[in-house]
Amino acid sequence: MMFQTNQVYPIIWHNDSVSLIDQTRLPNEYAFVEISRSEDMAVAIKTMIVRGAPAIGVAAAYGIYLGARETHTDNRDEFLHHLENVAQMLRSTRPTAVNLFWAISRMMKVAYETIGTVDEIKKALFQTAQAINAEDLQTCQDIGDNGLKALPTQPGQLTLLTHCNAGALATAGYGTALGVVRSAWREGRLARLFADETRPRLQGAKLTAWECVQEGIPVTVITDSMAAHCMKQGLIHAVVVGADRIAANGDTANKIGTYSLALVSKAHNIPFFVAAPLSTVDFDLADGSQIPIEERHPGEIYQIGDTILTPEGVEFYNPAFDVTPAELITAIITENGVFAPSELKQQEARKAA
Repeated sequence: MMFQTNQVYPIIWHNDSVSLIDQTRLPNEYAFVEISRSEDMAVAIKTMIVRGAPAIGVAAAYGIYLGARETHTDNRDEFLHHLENVAQMLRSTRPTAVNLFWAISRMMKVAYETIGTVDEIKKALFQTAQAINAEDLQTCQDIGDNGLKALPTQPGQLTLLTHCNAGALATAGYGTALGVVRSAWREGRLARLFADETRPRLQGAKLTAWECVQEGIPVTVITDSMAAHCMKQGLIHAVVVGADRIAANGDTANKIGTYSLALVSKAHNIPFFVAAPLSTVDFDLADGSQIPIEERHPGEIYQIGDTILTPEGVEFYNPAFDVTPAELITAIITENGVFAPSELKQQEARKAA
């Protein structure tokens, strides 16, 4: 049974184009960007108008279809050559989020395996993009409900902590880590969510907090450096975060600062959960050392709006992600159930199917 508690859908096919919530304008402005060209979709992904690993995958799927629609040749080989160029353009936007590559691979597989005319391939690609969108929404609701069962049974109402934004805005809707929060709220198990502000782009303060306010979920924003203090004060019962790529052994890449949060959770004996679809697990990577880490423009660190925060002459290092070792993760919450990191390998065949 489908159960939807929120009406935030960051990616919608509407009027023959893709409507994206412009997440760079939140929380001050709730605006949409209309995307009708594959090149514009690549820009939207790269500039984080759309962000969050599952949402990036959905956006890339529509991007492939938009690219298919842009070519007017009836020659199958010419069409597929054009589509390969579109796929490469989209692959180059964000290197860490594996859902991007998963969705592109699925779309390209459909393009090559569909028998018939170029128009019939285009139709199959559109249907596949819509299927990826709908499947992700259902997946997130399943993750939320599976995560609810994994949370501590005591106290009856929990205070959870999350990092970055792994909510409806980061997916097709409902969210992964925030999907667990939503399910807990729906069942009366949530007292409050603490949200790390998540420097340097402040996705926790801007996006997670905004989502919670839309639904009346009690939310308290803290700076990233306050998490350990809050845990020591007994304010946090469990941590739930999302993921951009998970290696076969359970090592997890997520927004920078997640590794620190896992370390302090371990020090305070607080369960640390990763919530993500199986499509986020990259079974081709044995461990987290092989996960590529995106480094973004230093302006994210030294500037907020028009305000420059640092003196001239300093240097910057701005990795967008870090890798949390599997031994720090209590469990990984997926649409198929909740698994210890060491149990992930057993899901490889199920994912392939």
